[in-house]
Amino acid sequence: MRILISNDDGYFAPSLAVLAGHLREFGEITVVAPERDRSGASNSLTLDRPLAVRRAANGFYYVNGTPTDCVHLAVTGFLERQPDLVVSGINYGANMGDDTIYSGTVAAATEGFLLGIPSIAVSLTSKYGKHFATAGRIVAQLVQRLQRAPIEQPVLLNVNVPDLPETELQGIEVTRLGRRHKAEGVVKSNTPRGDTVFWIGAAGDAQDAGPGTDFHALAANRVSVTPLQVDLTQHAQIALVRDWMGA
Repeated sequence: MRILISNDDGYFAPSLAVLAGHLREFGEITVVAPERDRSGASNSLTLDRPLAVRRAANGFYYVNGTPTDCVHLAVTGFLERQPDLVVSGINYGANMGDDTIYSGTVAAATEGFLLGIPSIAVSLTSKYGKHFATAGRIVAQLVQRLQRAPIEQPVLLNVNVPDLPETELQGIEVTRLGRRHKAEGVVKSNTPRGDTVFWIGAAGDAQDAGPGTDFHALAANRVSVTPLQVDLTQHAQIALVRDWMGA
């Protein structure tokens, strides 16, 4: 199996090395990650300048672009052979509910999925990052399952793992995305030169966090596995908008 690994925290992130270490046993791995932290980059592609690929001392490749750039570049020209699987992470912090729209971690996996490759995004639901090995072992289990029982069509799985020792996990649950409240307001401050600047506020609390959601699973110390899709069409409103256009 050929596995392409990326992330949005940068090629130097310790969690990337943890993920690579857990996936080496499954075949040939290649790491292509951003040269710096690109958290929140979403699915952006760099179209206004060329991209460069360099190799770090540990063998990881890094790109002066976004997580999506990394996967797109790797699959469409940099790698000699197409990977069988794309894995993105391990992210510092959760990517649940509305987070998935902004997440560079999810975006890297989404690009693999759009290119027809089964893809997994994995996040550790804590900024402290105490138990990346737990998340690494969970991904290894999923990859092992894919090898043993391949899914018949490309899938995009969003995986969130509690920041706990593996022995304290309460299982794995297949979930849907929950929803958050709106984000907190921007934080206004002044620079030493007297200029006014703004920091984007923190994400809001969970609004839709009932049974079956990723939020609910994590609150119960369970791993959340959510299959995602890219079709943004609001199918339930097609007839409504047709009527409105004809009014």
